[in-house]
Amino acid sequence: MRGIGLVVHHGRSAAVAAAADVRTWAESRDVAVTELDVGTGHPDGVDRLHAAEEAARAGHPDLIVTLGGDGTFLRGVRIAAAADAAVLGANVGRVGFLTEVTTDELVEALDAVQDGTALTEERMTLALRASRPLTLPEGVPGLLKYGRGPALPPPLPHPGRPGDDGWGVGLDVIAVNDVVFEKLARDRQAGLALYFRGRLFASYSADALIVASSTGSTAYSFAAGGPILSPRLDAMVVTPVAPHMVFDRSIVVAGDEPVAVRVLDHSGQVAVSVDGQLRGLLDPGNWIAVYSSPWRARLVRLRPVDFYGRVRQRFSLSDAPAAAADGSAPPEYRPDTPVPEELTQLKFTD
Repeated sequence: MRGIGLVVHHGRSAAVAAAADVRTWAESRDVAVTELDVGTGHPDGVDRLHAAEEAARAGHPDLIVTLGGDGTFLRGVRIAAAADAAVLGANVGRVGFLTEVTTDELVEALDAVQDGTALTEERMTLALRASRPLTLPEGVPGLLKYGRGPALPPPLPHPGRPGDDGWGVGLDVIAVNDVVFEKLARDRQAGLALYFRGRLFASYSADALIVASSTGSTAYSFAAGGPILSPRLDAMVVTPVAPHMVFDRSIVVAGDEPVAVRVLDHSGQVAVSVDGQLRGLLDPGNWIAVYSSPWRARLVRLRPVDFYGRVRQRFSLSDAPAAAADGSAPPEYRPDTPVPEELTQLKFTD
């Protein structure tokens, strides 16, 4: 391991203390550590760097360590994508879906990465193309400082994806959870046309439209009534928020099926957020295509993750009184005899 990039939630004392532990561990092994995503104090109000700038400033580290919750983890992944690094998330908040270890296990996890015994779980990420580069009007980043922290700059056009071939401008940004198209004015709905594989599916008048990965299905999409998808799926789920139409269901599409959203001519401006961060505004006639990225997030794990157990814990699921009255449901059912031949292709354990 040549270098570690640190993303720290400075509002939590446990995260700050854990950062000191990481530096002590790295110093004893001659591994460079650089703190990232800390803001630059630019006078124009855009206080944080592009992911590629962050990765270059840290010397393209092998590992990004995030100390906080899932939000801090998502901030780390955007830099990991630019550095092609793995991500280790230490949780100092509530039970999360992305963070893996506690601060007490952090040194053990770093040792496992160093000696090659850590597990790596890959997750699908989302990439974007747009009809034009995204922009934020003057003053918007400054307004976001109140209660939300420094704003990210709009994503740059990707140098390897030209925009003069009819397929739009490739944006140098990835999403782990979701891309959200949201109305800007409270008194005016967003008019959004939704396309699957280049064909119009429906036009919505709604508060927002969420395009989430399977990983992001437990985030904003779930809060808006969408389904939970296994993170092992390469799939996207599109969920409307308060649509003014009869059809208000989520739609799940395969990971190789591109999704596009166009702002209709009668709509007001639409805000585009990537993993909870406002990244630009769209005008009527503008569009963005969301599709599976060739880059997959590599999440460092100490041990296999029980995703469904985590869902049960995270949402405090309780059994129906009528169903559990006699206590007949065992916590797990897994015979100790060999798996029958016709079931050997199934995944029973992590």
